[in-house]
Amino acid sequence: MTPISDTTLEPLHDTANEIFNGALKACNIATAFDRRLQFDGPVLHRLLPDGSGPDTIDLSAYKRVFVIALGKAAAPMLEILLDRMKRRKGMRGICASNQLPAKRNWRFRYFESGHPLPNEDSFAAARAALALLRKARKDTIVFFLISGGGSALFELPLDPQITLEDTIQFNQLLLASGAPINEVNTLRKHFSAVKGGRLAMAAPDALKVSLLLPDVPLRTLDALSSGPTSPDHSTVADVRELITRYNLAEKLPASIRAFFERADFPESPGNKKWRPSFLTKFPRSDASRTRPIMPASNMSDEDEAFQHSVFEILLSSHDLMENARKLARKAGYHVIVDNACDDWDYADAARYLLDRFHKYRAQHPRLCLISVGEVTVTLTRAPGAGGRNQQFALACALDLAQYPGQHLTVLSAGSDGIDGNTQAAGAIADPTTVARARAFGYDPAQSLAEFNACPLFTAIGDSVVTGATGHNLRDLRLLISERG
Repeated sequence: MTPISDTTLEPLHDTANEIFNGALKACNIATAFDRRLQFDGPVLHRLLPDGSGPDTIDLSAYKRVFVIALGKAAAPMLEILLDRMKRRKGMRGICASNQLPAKRNWRFRYFESGHPLPNEDSFAAARAALALLRKARKDTIVFFLISGGGSALFELPLDPQITLEDTIQFNQLLLASGAPINEVNTLRKHFSAVKGGRLAMAAPDALKVSLLLPDVPLRTLDALSSGPTSPDHSTVADVRELITRYNLAEKLPASIRAFFERADFPESPGNKKWRPSFLTKFPRSDASRTRPIMPASNMSDEDEAFQHSVFEILLSSHDLMENARKLARKAGYHVIVDNACDDWDYADAARYLLDRFHKYRAQHPRLCLISVGEVTVTLTRAPGAGGRNQQFALACALDLAQYPGQHLTVLSAGSDGIDGNTQAAGAIADPTTVARARAFGYDPAQSLAEFNACPLFTAIGDSVVTGATGHNLRDLRLLISERG
């Protein structure tokens, strides 16, 4: 059978891009904010999803309002909060992100922090936030605006003797380990002075409202930006087991290895038997501010600071998936969602999803298989240019090459618009990808082995480029088939 031309597949590429970009566009932070939270003068209403009515916070009961915004979406989240909340008296705050707004509020200090590796501003932002939070009292309400990327953008070692250079090396090692994000962030939580609940501990008496845009599995929300305001249920024993499992001890900088090996290595704050539900309610405006929001029976004595905490999820990968599902159905596809391979190795995830894809498309020729979440890549050598999405797409391309002449395509891309060390969000593969890459002088198998997928996809025009989106709701994978 003669291989199908790339021009014949262009409409299918366009469809995949339209579903991806449309799903991203529908995940609007401002719309999500207004769907869950509303300000009525000095009163903040939280609209409960079960329809039982709003819980409220009366801001006039507080003399000070502090705002700590951290993560890739810190700037737009802060802008929306300031637009909706008209109160300015007693307001101060910190904004730490990799992209800062052109228009800045004088009440806030802005830090252009590093991602995927921390920089000097990452440390400076954390120090400034801790200094501000130490001024908080019972008459203070603190809004924490937390989005993906905060683990690098907002950092400070618990041991003040550990340098930025060693911290960067530590993060490089974690990113190359192949560990899923919740395990990577378990190590970060115990390393950091502002993660694993320690940021909340800096303002124990204040009411703390965390507004979340998670880039982690919803079952592990305390991994978002390594859980700066969340009680941590991981333990020192978990940390040491992970260091052994991923053979990290000999690779760690000497200062960090000594820190993790200390006999008095401290536990992070949080009852280790407790699992956060993230379903806590705002206290009623007429209730005592000292009323525990989380059941005291579930908290140990060291967790007193978390008894004045509220968590609200504004958007998540579930929203990204649901928007993609609606768009695919509108386009006339039979839609199947399978997120079982979340946090799997990219090669295992590719094999799993392709097996399901080929099975289901035999029954439903016009099919869109949707998968959200992230895959992992274990770096066994210095990488080229590319990230987990392009690596996944290239692995899929090698499989699709076995189906010449068939109308098949795979799109894998990150919702933040950046894949690894590139400016692409991801890539698209189809049955002609391998042949076209070879025509441009690329060896797809070699590019895969060298973690260097981006030059190949760029050369054949199949990189997905969106630019920075202002948030990160994890990755979206689309496997689409049509009748030839």
